[in-house]
Amino acid sequence: MKKISLTKKIAVVIIALFSIILTFGFVYIDDRDFKIAKNLDIFFTLFRELNMYYVDETDPEKLISSSINGMLKSLDPYTSFIPESEMDDFAFMTTGEYGGIGALIRKAGKMTIISEPYEGFPAQKAGLKAGDTIVSIDGQLVENKSVSEVSEMLKGTPGTSLKLKISRFGNTGMLEKTLSREKITIKNVPYYGILQNNTGYIRLANFTKDAGTEVRNALINLKKQNISSVILDVRGNPGGLLIEAVNVSNVFIGKGKEIVSTKGKVKQWDNTYKTKELAVDTTLPLVVLVDRGSASASEIVAGAMQDYDRAVIAGQRTFGKGLVQTTRPLSYNTQLKVTTAKYYIPSGRCIQALDYTHRNDDGSVGYIPDSLISEFKTRNGRKVYDGGGITPDLIVEDQMPSQIAISLYTKNLLFDYATIFAAKYGSITSIDSFNLSDNVYNDFVSFLSNQDFDYTTNSDKKFEELIKVAQQEKYYDHSKIEFDALAKKIAHDKNKDLVTFKDEITEYLTEEIISRYYYQEGRIRASLRNDQQVKKAIEIASGKKQYQKLLSPNEEKEILKDETTVHNDQL
Repeated sequence: MKKISLTKKIAVVIIALFSIILTFGFVYIDDRDFKIAKNLDIFFTLFRELNMYYVDETDPEKLISSSINGMLKSLDPYTSFIPESEMDDFAFMTTGEYGGIGALIRKAGKMTIISEPYEGFPAQKAGLKAGDTIVSIDGQLVENKSVSEVSEMLKGTPGTSLKLKISRFGNTGMLEKTLSREKITIKNVPYYGILQNNTGYIRLANFTKDAGTEVRNALINLKKQNISSVILDVRGNPGGLLIEAVNVSNVFIGKGKEIVSTKGKVKQWDNTYKTKELAVDTTLPLVVLVDRGSASASEIVAGAMQDYDRAVIAGQRTFGKGLVQTTRPLSYNTQLKVTTAKYYIPSGRCIQALDYTHRNDDGSVGYIPDSLISEFKTRNGRKVYDGGGITPDLIVEDQMPSQIAISLYTKNLLFDYATIFAAKYGSITSIDSFNLSDNVYNDFVSFLSNQDFDYTTNSDKKFEELIKVAQQEKYYDHSKIEFDALAKKIAHDKNKDLVTFKDEITEYLTEEIISRYYYQEGRIRASLRNDQQVKKAIEIASGKKQYQKLLSPNEEKEILKDETTVHNDQL
């Protein structure tokens, strides 16, 4: 009966939609209205016949869900259907808030483990540690459950309690913890502080509610310590609320300045967003760090700073997302997140990189062609361009990790050793003074001798391709001895690579260990020690001549590129 009832509900909804469109079709008789009415009728009759006559029982909800997702997939990746079951996750993405224990979890075989507790929230206050294995929640075993299932069990109304049974490395028996759920608010600014040359540093990780306020408060506190310049780091920041991009920009740009405008098909939704408050500072040398993961709201901030010549943008070209999404309520507590407009930064450029409107014959999309890319000018007269993200004023490539480091990270071997280390040592020195000793690194290497891990270098991949080509062209058999000799020479050796890339692996392992004692702030501060992009940003912010030169309107000047960054050839 339940299935028949659900089918009828869906049928009623489809008929209602069809009737509405058909009614409007009689009022506004044009080709587009007719096509809508015609295809809705086809869809309804197809669904009815399929549900009645298909050889096996069908799931109406699944069929409709598949058709919805297929329809939206033909548009852009940001237009999506949000079912009622995913509304909590959607709310977290926009507000940064949820009810729970305040910890990241991940799968480890059949079990789920705590990967990172947030400092100051129930998990950390109850003594849960990274590496703890969750055995049961309120008496219910969680073995073989998915991460999403366990996450739902941990979430709940603030003030409600739950009991966890966990196992911990180095402890015999089970540990039982009783926690009270709280409203968890993830910080947009997980860390700010002062680096070399009296340079302030603000890490902005998201653009959820109050991002602008957090950046504003961070800069006010840094200015009290008499900083001489500041770095705003939005690397890896995927964006978020458009209004928070305006609020963040307002920290550095004065009142009444246009930051972004939106333009779409529905003209009454077109809007221009201007700063509404007094800025905290409009003259302090500012460097905005970006990378390929900086998207959407991050690009609005970086673009506004560039267009007003308020900051030097450094790093890599940004992602290139210039589309605005709006949520529209649907029936049965569902929502549609739909792309309604494109956004334009102060110079008038849209930085959208991919053209979803004009797809290729195979359905794929391509980048905006050079022929459609236009030139714009900043306030000082510097040339900037649309159609491909924000191009930095100074391109500073990041140092790529070696393949062995990638393997150690993805296989959680750095994480697992940090768990062992934390169980052995109750405390470490301060974040800035802690260094990994040779004895600890050698112990890590010994730990790896009993672990199963491997990796493929670019040399391995290219050599395999060469062999295939040689076999196809029938050269391989005649040169097999030479190929075998070359294979031995270029084959990677794990033990040798552990020596060759010791410094790099030590950096990553140090970050993981420090995070066990000083949480997210410790991880960020440890990562800044050898961050080449941050070091270059400090140099730019501290050097008045270079800073001013990068912001000068020299018509012959091309985008500068830092040549000092050392690259790793292992990727």
